[in-house]
Amino acid sequence: MQISLDSPASAPQPLSPYYSQVARIEHPDGSALLFVSGQIAEGATLAEQTRGVFETLTALLKAHGAGLADVVNIRTYLTDISELDAYGAVRREFLTGTPPTSMTFEAARLFRPEALVEVEVVAAVPAR
Repeated sequence: MQISLDSPASAPQPLSPYYSQVARIEHPDGSALLFVSGQIAEGATLAEQTRGVFETLTALLKAHGAGLADVVNIRTYLTDISELDAYGAVRREFLTGTPPTSMTFEAARLFRPEALVEVEVVAAVPAR
């Protein structure tokens, strides 16, 4: 098993230099698990921020040969749980297949005061 940490140059860069965006655990057969750090995005509304988050997640996964269809777990942090339906509507635009395991939490505040949503995922990448 080999572990690597990175912030792929082909994806939006992290807002802080103090964390890596992706941890890749490579198995001997060439398959891998990707642990993607929580992502936030700019936007005036929860829908705009959610769309930006999923666009960033798509880019981070693509940099590691994966896609949203490979996501097996998703954790979502909302600053207002009553907005769950608005978040879910955008999420369903991006996660179109069998839904991954999921947890959603309400958080009093996130990494940036303007952030309304933060999402982290785990993806399983099959051997090539």
